[in-house]
Amino acid sequence: MHSTSELVADTSCDPPVRGLLHRAARPTGDGIVLAHGAGSNSHAALLAALGEAFAASGFFLLRCDLPFRQLRPHGPPGPGDAARDRKGLENAVAAMKKIVAGRIFLGGHSYGGRQATMLCAERPIDVSGLLLLSYPLHPPRKPEQMRTQHFPSLKTPALFVHGTRDPFGSPAEMQAAIKLIHAPTRLLTIEGAGHELLKGKAAAEPLLKSVLAETRDFFN
Repeated sequence: MHSTSELVADTSCDPPVRGLLHRAARPTGDGIVLAHGAGSNSHAALLAALGEAFAASGFFLLRCDLPFRQLRPHGPPGPGDAARDRKGLENAVAAMKKIVAGRIFLGGHSYGGRQATMLCAERPIDVSGLLLLSYPLHPPRKPEQMRTQHFPSLKTPALFVHGTRDPFGSPAEMQAAIKLIHAPTRLLTIEGAGHELLKGKAAAEPLLKSVLAETRDFFN
């Protein structure tokens, strides 16, 4: 499974769109925009592996750098970054619309996925579904600080992919939380995986196959 990715940089919008695009060899017409976690960037191993897998399966996939990461090469987002990061995701979706004519899916890993859900809960955005990898349900060891206040306003179908050893939320906590969403949802649990989901090449292939199969089945 090999695909090439190309740099994307659109400075005509604010915030700009920057990332890496995987082009499908045999396009289905559908596209995916994925964002990274709070401590990462578009070069994250998980996003790169998903880019290759989805491109091989007919999707165009853009793994984008959120605006906070475009400004700072290291460190987590600040309290004032979230709204601008969501606008960056909206701009990335608009960029993908210029590339594909079919459905567009939005999501990301941890912080990136959380911002995608908040964007879709805040205002209408033309995406067919959300792919959420290791949604950070609460800070580790702080289950009282649930990040679900916007879930009742979320009306976009959402596929959650979550490791059984993720300290940001147990599978049981995730199952309870997604019942707050007024749209079709599904939880794919990855046995033994932590928050990063992808640990070593041996575990990559079954993970990618599972995510691809669930995506195709859930968003049919």
